[in-house]
Amino acid sequence: MPLPTFSAPNLGLAPSASETIAKHLREAIISGHFAEDEPIRQDDIARLFNVSKIPVREALKRLEAEGLVLFQRNKGAVVTRISEPELAQMFEVRVLLEVQAIRLAVPNMTEATFARAESICQAFLGELDVGRWAELNWQLHTCLYEPAQRPFLVSLIRSIHDKLERYLRMQMSLSEGKERADHEHRDIIAACRAGNADLAAQLIEAHINGVCQTLYAQLPGYKQGT
Repeated sequence: MPLPTFSAPNLGLAPSASETIAKHLREAIISGHFAEDEPIRQDDIARLFNVSKIPVREALKRLEAEGLVLFQRNKGAVVTRISEPELAQMFEVRVLLEVQAIRLAVPNMTEATFARAESICQAFLGELDVGRWAELNWQLHTCLYEPAQRPFLVSLIRSIHDKLERYLRMQMSLSEGKERADHEHRDIIAACRAGNADLAAQLIEAHINGVCQTLYAQLPGYKQGT
């Protein structure tokens, strides 16, 4: 018997319940709605989304893989806390990876690269929603790294960025981080446009280290210069 002809959504493309829950929980963690070390109670989340605990647990497992939550015995899922040494190491690895990415990318950049980068800078400067700042910041960095033609390298950088996003949001909102980032981004783009990979690498390194030092100075529990 032939299938009836009627319009139906493509459920293969629709996000699953666990994907939707993970998306909202991810944003809640990154925006600071959930504090570090705070438990995320599966019963409460299931009631909030009117689902069973199964998709909630699947969502939390996704977030655990991203480093945003940790399952602890007798406590369930809790929001992870990045220690001072871990934070320093993440920024150290960012420098190593992103300096290499920009060096490889500069020779392959085109006018289309620079036009897109400038467009993102303009959007970043005019954006008032703090929640969009880190997203646009990543869009700019990936725009500059994609010409390196090293997708695995860019993926590694993205994984670190995702773990640091909640701190980057705070860094940009607690200080003049947004304006400083815009100025430094434009200097990096200018070096790339000039074809000066060495200068672009130096500016990337200074940019990342500057963000790290600002975090140490601004966030409770962190000390500048350590």
